Amino acid sequence: MTRQSIILEDFNHGVQPIPAASRVGGLVMSGGIYGLNPSTGVLPDDVSEQTTLMFRHLDNIVAAAGASLEQIVRMTFYVKDPAARGHINTHWLARFPDEASRPARHTLNYTGLPANMLVQCDFIAMVTS
Repeated sequence: MTRQSIILEDFNHGVQPIPAASRVGGLVMSGGIYGLNPSTGVLPDDVSEQTTLMFRHLDNIVAAAGASLEQIVRMTFYVKDPAARGHINTHWLARFPDEASRPARHTLNYTGLPANMLVQCDFIAMVTS
């Protein structure tokens, strides 16, 4: 099987040579996904706006990898302030409304996020079709 880098025009890791995600066969794993504003190239200071943009990038990365949200098996969130969980939960419930079919999830309080980044996530998906 050949590894495929998933690269999007409106999301990047700055000067770092890191794709948004990588796919081998049916396994898709992302790098860090954060709330970069694709119009300005700037990370907003507001956690709500960062979270909205982060989930928008998540949607786009999953689609670019040929997957769907239903195929995400696990997500990890990294937050500078645990209060960000409320913003995450709003988007989480919108994307995964069925409590009997949600990805596993772990949220870590992580003060090592760079600059004004307040929230970041990554995912693992298994594409079966």
